[in-house]
Amino acid sequence: MRPTFLLLLLIFLFGSMAACNSSDPIPISLKNKETVAGKLPVQPMPLRIGLGAMITPRAGYVYYQRLGEYIGQRLGRPVQLVDREDYQQMNQLLEKNGVDMAFVCAGPYVEGKKKFGMELLVMPIVKGQPIYYSYIIVPKDSPAKRLQDLQGKTFAFTDPKSNSGKLVPTYMLAKMNKTPGGFFSSHRFTHGHDISIRAVAENLVDGAAVDSLIWDYVNRTTPEITAKIRIIEKSEPYGIPPVVVRPGLDPKLKKQISEIMINIASDRVGKEILQGMMIDGFVSADDSRYDTIRQLNDWLARRKQ
Repeated sequence: MRPTFLLLLLIFLFGSMAACNSSDPIPISLKNKETVAGKLPVQPMPLRIGLGAMITPRAGYVYYQRLGEYIGQRLGRPVQLVDREDYQQMNQLLEKNGVDMAFVCAGPYVEGKKKFGMELLVMPIVKGQPIYYSYIIVPKDSPAKRLQDLQGKTFAFTDPKSNSGKLVPTYMLAKMNKTPGGFFSSHRFTHGHDISIRAVAENLVDGAAVDSLIWDYVNRTTPEITAKIRIIEKSEPYGIPPVVVRPGLDPKLKKQISEIMINIASDRVGKEILQGMMIDGFVSADDSRYDTIRQLNDWLARRKQ
């Protein structure tokens, strides 16, 4: 190797090493920062779904959880289940944008629609129809054969805003010119239809008013409990507890959720979830189904005047 070339090579190598060990900062261009940041994926907000012990027994909660996951997967966004202990709290969440959709009782839907514009989404179908009943139940060995026979006894309502668990039995008593406070020796709110059923089975109360859908669920899953109980009265049919959304929810999102729920029975996973919930499927909502509840409310309001 020629001496001149070797000298030039050594100068180049030492110069490169000095540059690597230099404390001088290496300039970095930020001109593309905005472009790179703009390519980061934006995470969608969770879809918040409300439910609680008053609408589903704890044993059936897992199926509502699976339904939420099913909806989230098809929407391509996360889902957050929001649990509350009574209907009033759930209605407040819907009113104040605390949840996006919810499973509610028929009574709270009627009140929420009138008060702040709660919107129907879909209705469940059970045994081929979007209806349910209020059952008056007593312990199996009770001599009571009708609601009148429970005068002076203890009684369990479900929730102050429940149609089947409070409004309907109050209406039944009103037709007898009675009120809960004047008819029963005492009454309580359990905030769960399944809790009311257990209270009757264990003779903690002499009677209760419960949702026929929850009764059917408990009867199928724990028949040893319902075996200790008799149904002494069955109300007329009412519009089934619906699935609702808060006012102002994006119409496109509302339509997407509705289509997912209406089509859920068309695939294997969806059918399994529905079977666990004891629901045939979901159909488009019909507000007129709840007119009979509005009539009950109006009738009771007139009696108070």
